[in-house]
Amino acid sequence: MSEQVLSDAKLAANRENAQKSRGPVTDAGKAAVRLNAYKTGLTGVTVVFPGDDFAFYAEHVRSYETQFEPVGPEESALVQSIADIRWRLNRVPSLEQAILTTGAIDAIAENQSLSEPEAHMVLELVVRRAHEKELRNLHLHENRLARRREREVAELNRLQEARKAREEEKLAEAAQADLFAQHTKQKLTAIPGVGFDFSTTRYAKFMSRLTPVQKEKLLNQAIADAANQSQTQQATA
Repeated sequence: MSEQVLSDAKLAANRENAQKSRGPVTDAGKAAVRLNAYKTGLTGVTVVFPGDDFAFYAEHVRSYETQFEPVGPEESALVQSIADIRWRLNRVPSLEQAILTTGAIDAIAENQSLSEPEAHMVLELVVRRAHEKELRNLHLHENRLARRREREVAELNRLQEARKAREEEKLAEAAQADLFAQHTKQKLTAIPGVGFDFSTTRYAKFMSRLTPVQKEKLLNQAIADAANQSQTQQATA
């Protein structure tokens, strides 16, 4: 590489050429690469940085809440974590581009011939070799985050499936009590579980999707349970 000292004007021209060949360079991109020894923000607890759009981040999190509809602190914490991991993963392409762009500027500052269009591939090879460690660490963090995201999505699905199964059982028990009361012309003061295990709206939706056959099955089960309970009470009397 040439060791000649570049004039300020020539250096500025070389940097302009580097920007054209490698893409635009932003102050945020330079800072992300050069500060804190290439700490990318992919491993720490900080998610939103000063240059980020907080309103966009908040909407990002809301979109995950809308998608997964978490219930309770455990599900909510997992959804927050999954959204934050995706937010971090979205940084990776920009961080990689920042490394390559600033690396190209530095390489051209040392060897102006690398700013020529025909040296484009050579320039990229030089930059990738010079910043191999930073790029490797960036992709390592990316893979770790991706694996963590997969585990947390699987755990969230497991929790939600178990919760929904318990809720379906409670809804079925409530429907049995409701249908049995209608069958025996009794009046329920309250449907079991409503207001505690599920809302009135949730119960109404559950009842609306039951087919006549399903309602008959639930009623027959309730009648059988009532008969068994009566026999038990008589036997112990």
